[in-house]
Amino acid sequence: MTAPAPIFSANDPRLAGVGDAGRGKDVFAAGDCASCHATPGQPDRLRLGGGLALASPFGTFRPPNISSDPTDGIGNWDVADLGNALIAGVSPDGKHYYPAFPYASYTGMTVADIKDLYAYLKTLPAVTGRAPPHHPKILFAVRRSIGFWKALFFREGSSKANLTGDAVHDRGGYLVETLSHCAECHSTRNLLGAIKSHTRFAGGPDQQGTGYIPNITPAGIGRWSEADIEEMLTTGNTPTHGRVGSSMADVVINTKSLPESDRKAIARYIKSLAPRLTPHP
Repeated sequence: MTAPAPIFSANDPRLAGVGDAGRGKDVFAAGDCASCHATPGQPDRLRLGGGLALASPFGTFRPPNISSDPTDGIGNWDVADLGNALIAGVSPDGKHYYPAFPYASYTGMTVADIKDLYAYLKTLPAVTGRAPPHHPKILFAVRRSIGFWKALFFREGSSKANLTGDAVHDRGGYLVETLSHCAECHSTRNLLGAIKSHTRFAGGPDQQGTGYIPNITPAGIGRWSEADIEEMLTTGNTPTHGRVGSSMADVVINTKSLPESDRKAIARYIKSLAPRLTPHP
């Protein structure tokens, strides 16, 4: 019941063929990969040596080196290893990843996007050095216990996207709910760190304890138009003559590099969200 369960084998026919690194660059940006995995203290967002300290009520977690270094990074991974990390939350050596890595959202990724992301990551420079170890609270120190968390809260391959058949809206659903994993920050969590469904996108205390994440449902930004959201995703400017800050400023660095059609799709989907009241601290 608690054993790690990889979904792809090394020769899985679903992963046959070579991904497109050009498209993988957009997957990388939409997934906000650099924001967590870039080496802290230097300006190059493509030096993916990891090590950024992510504080949480469950301990401090350090994103790993995902550069092409064969020893300290993922240079020896094949595309199945990447797929199992993203879809199943399982490492190549058969261990559960902590859900600080947002595979609960990434699990809805398409095989094409996994292959394209893998192709793009292979083009990035190798970075030597491993990230410091995680320091989880005692309750979460045993990795096998994450299997219980998965049994309760993780549904492999699932997506929370509400699809309507409108191509723009549904593309936005894939970006917001899966690749860009917006709910991972814009929601509150229960005592075991899973998103409370009734707070999804309604904001709440920052998991790192450094502020308050805004409500992005119509209850929070209902006066924003789709064009306002697109503008914020491109420049960081808000319709109230402000600018986004904190971790969202880093997100905008990624979203502004996406095709305009993707920013439009994200805006369309966010405007369709059900209104939810912001939870009290």
